[in-house]
Amino acid sequence: MSTLFDLSFFVTVPFWALMILAPTWRRTRAIIGSPWITLVPLVVWAIVAVPVLGAMWSLVSSPSLAAITDAVADPAVLTALWAQIIAWDLFLGRWIYLDSRARDIPPLLMAPLLVGTILLSPIAFPIYLVLREVAGRRSTPDRGAPQADPIAA
Repeated sequence: MSTLFDLSFFVTVPFWALMILAPTWRRTRAIIGSPWITLVPLVVWAIVAVPVLGAMWSLVSSPSLAAITDAVADPAVLTALWAQIIAWDLFLGRWIYLDSRARDIPPLLMAPLLVGTILLSPIAFPIYLVLREVAGRRSTPDRGAPQADPIAA
């Protein structure tokens, strides 16, 4: 189980590396532009979650702190939850990356924010929303309006 726990993060590292270290490379946009990149950690989730789906279903259908505390004592349940978190963080990081590129927000400004998204996405996401608003106000008329929402693409 420990291997799958570790694997759920390590399979996302190449995608994070592209967004952080090679944000302007043309292939980065093509690779990260695919929502299928989030499928990689979800495969790990499926491998771990299918055998404990009944236990996980009871957690989400009638959640309680006590039940969740008990459930995460099971390495399979905890690994599945971790893989789900990792997949969500990658999905969120992907959206932030694509949106920031569409808005021409400098990659040097985005790199630390994307690292923050890996570590603490509930903090990094609202920071990005503020940055997005500030960048939107600074866009000049000759640069045009930001492109459509990249998540819909």
